Amino acid sequence: MKKLTSKLTIFLCIFSSLHTLTTAQQKLIPTEKIETKSVWISPKINLKSQRPIPITVWFDKQLLGDGKAYNRRAKEFSNQGLGRRELRTRVIASLKTLSDQSYKNAERDLTKLQKNGHLTSLKRHWIINGFTTTTTPKGLKELTKIKGISKIFAASTPPPTPKRTTKNTTPHTITNPNRPTKPSTKNLPWYITKLQADKVWTELGITGKGTLNIVHDSNFIITPSLARTIHTNPKEIPNNGKDDDNNGLIDDTHGYNFKTNSPNITAKPLTGNLNSDRKLLHGTSCAQIICGASAPDANGAPQFGIAPMSSWAGIINTTSIETAVEWAIEQQADTYSMSFSRPHLGENRSHWRKVMEHGSLCGLYFVSGAGNFAQTTKTPVQMRTPEDIPEAVFAAAGVQQDLSRTPFSSKGPVEWNTEHYKDGTIQKPEVCAFNHKVPLLTPDGKVHPDKLNGNSFAGPMFCGTISLMLSADPDLLPWDLKKIITTTATDIATPGVDYETGHGLINAYAAVKETLRQKKLRTTQN
Repeated sequence: MKKLTSKLTIFLCIFSSLHTLTTAQQKLIPTEKIETKSVWISPKINLKSQRPIPITVWFDKQLLGDGKAYNRRAKEFSNQGLGRRELRTRVIASLKTLSDQSYKNAERDLTKLQKNGHLTSLKRHWIINGFTTTTTPKGLKELTKIKGISKIFAASTPPPTPKRTTKNTTPHTITNPNRPTKPSTKNLPWYITKLQADKVWTELGITGKGTLNIVHDSNFIITPSLARTIHTNPKEIPNNGKDDDNNGLIDDTHGYNFKTNSPNITAKPLTGNLNSDRKLLHGTSCAQIICGASAPDANGAPQFGIAPMSSWAGIINTTSIETAVEWAIEQQADTYSMSFSRPHLGENRSHWRKVMEHGSLCGLYFVSGAGNFAQTTKTPVQMRTPEDIPEAVFAAAGVQQDLSRTPFSSKGPVEWNTEHYKDGTIQKPEVCAFNHKVPLLTPDGKVHPDKLNGNSFAGPMFCGTISLMLSADPDLLPWDLKKIITTTATDIATPGVDYETGHGLINAYAAVKETLRQKKLRTTQN
């Protein structure tokens, strides 16, 4: 009897383990394969170079296979009834599992190339199933022989392995931020009321609470209003010189400077000259527009943030977009603001697009301004990367306070005829916001009217609105969000959608109200 009981116990343990494994496997999303006859190598790569060749490599198995996969799988996920949060969990697990599997299969060959000096600074990525490295012409040839490698792109020089540098590393650590409990409605800047964000707070009770916005820029001055809404990495002990969350980054408490491998996101201090400081306050101003929150005892200081009870974190990165996006996803961020443009990427546009398509499925909403190149560049390249990426990146063109188009604001359409993506002509931008004579709030609390110009500031207005929408419905999927924000926009130019203002001026109140209506309808049906 004891032997029988023992055997039964063993059987049940084995069955339980198999059941658990099967359940975990069922949560993973089936991946796709990039079908190629041979390894594709970017024509931009000099195969006879005497210098180290920086490259980005894709394995053939990806969550999204061909160039049409994003829209195809969006329908699949919608039909399965997946909400944003569940989809995010499953996609992240699937991407990481896929990365582990592909790298394990290639690890022996890659290690051999590293030992022979043909690969250096190899950095794995999971947001895209592949890696970044520096190679030689011989190493490049050997890479094409490794089973599973599908595409090789030209890349920027891979960043060194993150480590603490000896200078300029002390972060601005906010230990007890005076978090806002409700939005202030005093001295609102004009763009708040024009976009009807204040009506969202007062009439709908939605303030951005519970959302995290990543601002990717070049410098951040932690002003009093931004200190109130700054993100604190819950897995990191501030300023102890250790990598507490084991992500390879030391003290990444409120963001990270990947350029210097430092937690200090204030790259340069202010000079005291307003004209010079306006540029140094670029990232600060973007964050202020998204979620700057005035203190209740601020004697009428203006409320600059569209989503004033959301939070933000700063990222400085000029090389590895993959690493920055992965960090944002690990922080469970909701939006990713990019007030920058990358021209002349060529085939590497495909890599940026795939990273952001995968990131979008991880629940990260990428937002950008349309660019400021209408007077210097012709279409279809006025809008550059990342704002030219369809579906996964939302772009805002710019108008003036009187709703007339700003002459420098880039317009669409854009074209995609890369080796991987062959969409042809695509409608861009999605909507418009304000990009001309936007007020500047300096750290001393003073407002300087008419100081900010550029689509760098239209993008954050879009970002803040999305933050409000996700605060209203955390399970809102990207394709549904796009439909809501474009159909509720106020048409202000040529009737219907156009290449200058998209579907029209963002209407935050109408967008959030429609988000709440659809959420109620969905939850009632379920």
